[in-house]
Amino acid sequence: MNFLTEEQALWRDTVYRFMEKEITREYVRECDMSRKYPVEGYRKLANAGWFSIIVPEELGGAGGSAMDYTVMVEGISRYGSDFAVTVMVPIFTANNIVKHGTKAQKDKYLRPLMEGDARFVISISEPEAGSDAANIKTSARRDGDGWRVKGVKLWNSGAGGGETTLCVIARTDPDSKRRDGLAMMLVPTSAEGVTVTPIKTMSRRATGCNTVYLDDVWLPDDALLGEAGDGWPMLVEHLELERIAAAACYLGCAQQAVDDALAHSLEREQFGQPIFDFQVIKHRLADMQTSVDAARLLVYRAAAMVDAGQPCAKEASMAKLFSSETLQTVSRNGMQILGGQSMLPEADMERYFREGMQSTIGGGTSEIQRTIIAQQMRKAG
Repeated sequence: MNFLTEEQALWRDTVYRFMEKEITREYVRECDMSRKYPVEGYRKLANAGWFSIIVPEELGGAGGSAMDYTVMVEGISRYGSDFAVTVMVPIFTANNIVKHGTKAQKDKYLRPLMEGDARFVISISEPEAGSDAANIKTSARRDGDGWRVKGVKLWNSGAGGGETTLCVIARTDPDSKRRDGLAMMLVPTSAEGVTVTPIKTMSRRATGCNTVYLDDVWLPDDALLGEAGDGWPMLVEHLELERIAAAACYLGCAQQAVDDALAHSLEREQFGQPIFDFQVIKHRLADMQTSVDAARLLVYRAAAMVDAGQPCAKEASMAKLFSSETLQTVSRNGMQILGGQSMLPEADMERYFREGMQSTIGGGTSEIQRTIIAQQMRKAG
């Protein structure tokens, strides 16, 4: 089954060529090695108009579909998922404003996003709320004509890349049940009382992971997205698109890992022949490509369901689970095929491998994805 229209297939090819010519694997590698936020690459994609992809036309955007966005994320992950995170996170985070923002909020935030002048980061995890996202402790209490927000948020991807707006999940009612009394708040990192501290991790070196401290941060009333108490259903809706985007991100990187391993196997000779000709290598490559193609079908199916207006919690989790574990597997096999060269940063495979190790944790662990899938199966059973 081909989920892509002819135009979407051409769009995917366009993104791949753009990454090859305008961004380059050397640039992605250098950002990773130097832990440098890819400002220049971010600006190039903004100048190309890609940040407007899922903003509706009536709001000045391109009015693209979830599939258009998914295909773009797959393409910009070509040389590593880290670079794609820099781009995809602001888009799927700002989609909360598209769906739930007031006219004033849309006017204020969406145009700067599309022009590359504003960044957005989803801010969910806490010291006691990772996989257990309903255990949010960060508080937002009424203070005059605004709010006071206090708490600590972990693993904020991209929050240290300059002025950023955090989409913070906070608890507005401390006496509510776990999934009640939550809200989404728009918190600029420049606000008084916000401190962003980088976390040095083995992957996501360029985009960066950060701890955010919110010390009685005062926010105006229009910092609230939707209504107080609507945070949990908004979060659940958000996570569907986030998981599809993450799955596409890992898919794109996995495909490049296969392509790089194949190219090496055709060039590298041992015992008088390319190592591709050894059955153990060609069979390993065949399994790698089969897994990537299967992941692609799961990712595209989930995106197609979003565009059809169908619930897809199970399918989004399936796509995220399988794509992340596929990236782990193919990058590990790629390390074996490249042998000693795989240990060198300029071979890129070690970066794919590091990103693969992170992929089954960030955005919801594999264990959580399996739990969601099983719960959805039980509901349908």
